Amino acid sequence: MTPRDLTFVLGGARSGKSVHAEQLAAASALPVTYIATAAVVGDAEFSARIAHHRERRPAHWRLVEAGVDLADAVTQNDAPGQCILIDCLTLWLANVLCPPEGETAPLDQYHARVAALETALVGAQGKVIVVSNEIGLGVVPMGAATRLYVDELGRLNQRIAALSTTATMMVAGLPLTLKSAGHA
Repeated sequence: MTPRDLTFVLGGARSGKSVHAEQLAAASALPVTYIATAAVVGDAEFSARIAHHRERRPAHWRLVEAGVDLADAVTQNDAPGQCILIDCLTLWLANVLCPPEGETAPLDQYHARVAALETALVGAQGKVIVVSNEIGLGVVPMGAATRLYVDELGRLNQRIAALSTTATMMVAGLPLTLKSAGHA
């Protein structure tokens, strides 16, 4: 059995987490599949952010735009000798909890999607790099929907960190090792 190779990269907005994850993927010297989770482009500024990410990625990387079924995207693109880069859990969670139709997603569906993602990551045969935001370092949000989102992202980050073999926190473009291979 091949040991799991799951790297978790998290940090705040503009901390350098995506760039660091892209550097790790490139350094793996494996064929890379980039799984983008921004299902909805809401405005010109967000569209420009996506364009910036696209321009920065090597042209030979395969792009998969995942919807809310991130587990299926991982399973369909995983293989030994391959690298998957998921950018990012933060946007995926927003799409799952707050669908574009404006309805609130039932939490049991969310929990099932998280469980499916965990199963896909545990069973992955290739290298997987997961990016997420750390947004729980500030004050407790005022609104119930925002508190739910912050709480669920914190729980999701903890679950992925527990599964990971390596975890890095990005601060001001600097990688801080939280967990290294072989050390829990």
